[in-house]
This record gives sequence, structure tokens and C-alpha cells, in this order.
Amino acid sequence: MGQKAVIFFGLLLFCISVAQIEVAASEATPEEQPMATEPWHEKVDGEWGGHIKVRGTVSWPDEESFFQPVGTDPYYDGSAEVRVNNRLFFEEWGIFETHYEAVLSGGDTRRNLRSLERLYPELFNAAFTVSGPVEDDRRVMDLTKTIDEDDGHILYHRLDRLSLTMLHKWAVVGIGRQAVTWGNGLLFNPMDLFNPFSPTDIERDYKTGDDMVSAQFSLSKMGDFQFLYVPRRDPVCRDVEWEESSLAGKLHLARGTTEFDILAAEHYKDTVVGLGCVGYLGGAAWRLDATWTFLEDSGRDGYLSLVANMDYSWTWWKRNFYGFLEFYFNGLCDDQYTDAFADPQISERLERGELYTLGRTYLDGHIRLELHPLFNVYLTVINNLSDPSGIVQPRAVWDITQAIQITFGGTIYYGGRGTEYGGFRIPGTNFLNKAPDSAFLWLTYFY
Repeated sequence: MGQKAVIFFGLLLFCISVAQIEVAASEATPEEQPMATEPWHEKVDGEWGGHIKVRGTVSWPDEESFFQPVGTDPYYDGSAEVRVNNRLFFEEWGIFETHYEAVLSGGDTRRNLRSLERLYPELFNAAFTVSGPVEDDRRVMDLTKTIDEDDGHILYHRLDRLSLTMLHKWAVVGIGRQAVTWGNGLLFNPMDLFNPFSPTDIERDYKTGDDMVSAQFSLSKMGDFQFLYVPRRDPVCRDVEWEESSLAGKLHLARGTTEFDILAAEHYKDTVVGLGCVGYLGGAAWRLDATWTFLEDSGRDGYLSLVANMDYSWTWWKRNFYGFLEFYFNGLCDDQYTDAFADPQISERLERGELYTLGRTYLDGHIRLELHPLFNVYLTVINNLSDPSGIVQPRAVWDITQAIQITFGGTIYYGGRGTEYGGFRIPGTNFLNKAPDSAFLWLTYFY
């Protein structure tokens, strides 16, 4: 796994050993404290939760899109998801967390993508995939199992969290499948290297977990320091390889009302460094993150990614509003959409779920209006400044009861032919790469 991985594990084990020694030293002697007679399992507290979610979607493929050979009538799709979360608290020293989920999904989109995959296998191997479960091919633990699958549907279940967190007054250490988010981006987040949300994701309750070792050390009043080691397997040979893994550290400091993040990482084959800051201007908060990726095995030295945003809450007409504006710069891409999939640096990041755009500059915005404490409406817009083209996402969330919630809305793509979101030609074909407009309705029961 590499010398750096060995060094990291050695440092981590040393820190855990020191923590155990300090805990033992701080405990009272048997003479000063009576022996505990309570069974260990009675000292464990548990916490359960989760949800049941049913989704329905209708979409309208463009007549010139790659769906043309299988028909462009409206597509109807649906899914049902059960998620069960459990946390066990071991007195004050540890937390064991598990999240189980079972998902049934299918419909016209999956069925037609399967048909297209058989018609154009080379196209789908290069640029597109048929929707399925979260893949564990690169993760250390394979905790996903497909129960039943055909062209029209798939039923699978998996563990999305399986981790032990050890707590100490100066450190927190986590081992297992967990989720960590770094960076200050609101829609785009270049500093978040590990399973970032897509900018079009409106479901952000749970981030997909990764198998990792994490450690956070308190630096007294200065801030904190975080380590992450994410071992990954080569998807072909299934061995854990250093060039497939990530090792990262982030220093978080505070000075007055301004906070700073300094990032350094070995991520797959590349070295990434980053700088972020958060501050306040009047009643608004501003954020700025920038990363530079040193590319290996490439004709380029590297590229810059940058995000800057500002958000604010206010009251109009006795209604509560919240909104933000965000600018994103993607230095890896150059607005040549038809050539993007032939660039291995771009295609690898698209496949890994680290990159979601093919342009260079974007301006996005979001606004939320509280019509009632139980009914909120939202509007999100992502705009490619070079085209221009973009995405509009209106939605509404209605909390019917304390445990039942309805969400409905849609996604609309705009722009002329040859633009990123208006549709551009797929090389070697007469089809457009254009996502279909869609509308959705979700019903969620929380427990």
C-alpha cells in the first residue's frame, strides 16, 4: 500500500496508544473506587432511526438525444428505499454506527438504457452507464449485494455506514465505512475529494460512505487537524493499491471571525494542495476555496479549481428568505465538450464521481422561501457562463406531519445546440448528449 500508508498507520496507532495510556492514568485506583458490578452490555445506549422513501419520476427525452433509437415518449420511473440507522454509545469512549439500506428501482429509463447498451456497446463503455447500485469495486469492504435484477428493475441492499469512532478529549478517531465532508462549497466543492455531492443533488441527507481511517486532533484554541486515509482496490485485480488510494490532511485555524483551511493530499496518482477561508460581511457569510492538482502521467502540469460564494438570510413581506450566489472555476476542462470523453484526466474523474461539469466557469444561485413553517419552496439555477446554458431546479417541500414529508419539483435544462446543457453532438454519432427534462414526486416517512 505504500510507505506513506505505513507511516500514517504507525502514527495513528501511536496516537491511539497514547490516548489509552492517558485514560488509564486518569482513572481512579481500585482502592479509591469500588469495582463496577454492572454488566458491560447494560452500559451501552442505543439510538435507532431511518426512513422509508417512495419516488416517482417522469422525464421527456429530446428527440435528437441518444434515446432516439428506443423512442422519446415520456419515460416513467420509480423507486422505493428503506434505510435503517443505528448508533451504539459505549459510555463516553466510543460510538459504533451502522446504516443499512435496501433499494428497489426501475422503469422506462433503465429498460431503454439497457436496450441502447446492446445497440451501442462501445458508446456506453466510454461515456454512459446503466443505473444500478452504488459500486463497492474500489472499496476495501464489499457490502453491497444485488438481490434481483433484470432490464426493467434492480433490487439491492447494502451497508452505507459501518464504523467505530473512539472519543478522547483531544482526539477523535474513526475506523470503517463513514462519510467525511471537507470544503466550503455549497453546490460545487473542489476541496471535497471523497464522494462529493453532485451540484444537482437535492437529496443531501446522507453522503455515500467510504472505507477509511479518520483522525481529528484538537489544537487547543487554535483549531484542529484532520487526517484521512482511504484505501481503495484496483477494480481489475481487486488488490488494495497505493495509486488507487488517498491520504490527506487538513489544518483548520481560526483568527477572529475568519476561519482558514489548509489541505494537502495524495489522491489516486495526483498531489492536491488547497486553501480555504470563511468569513462574515455584515449579516452575510462568504467562503472561498481553491485547490491545485499536480497531474501525473499527463502533458499538463496541473490545474486550478476554485469556488467562491456568499449566502444571506432576510425577511420580506413577513416571510423568511434564504439565498446564495456561487462562482465556480474548473481549470481541468476547456469548454470542448465533444472532446471531453477522450481526455483520460476528465473521463476518469467523471467515472469516479469527482467531476460533474465539462465547462470552465459557472455562476449558480439558490433561493428558499418559507411560505409556512411546514411548507417551503426552493429554486436553484446552475449557469455555464461560456455558453450560456444551464439547469433550473424548482421544488417544494411540505411537512405534512412530524414524520411524513412530500417533495415535488423538476429539473429543466436550457441552452442552444452545441452547448453543455442544451445538447452537443456525441462524437461518431448523430445523437445529442442532452439530459431529459423531468418532474418528480417523493413521499418520505421518517422514524
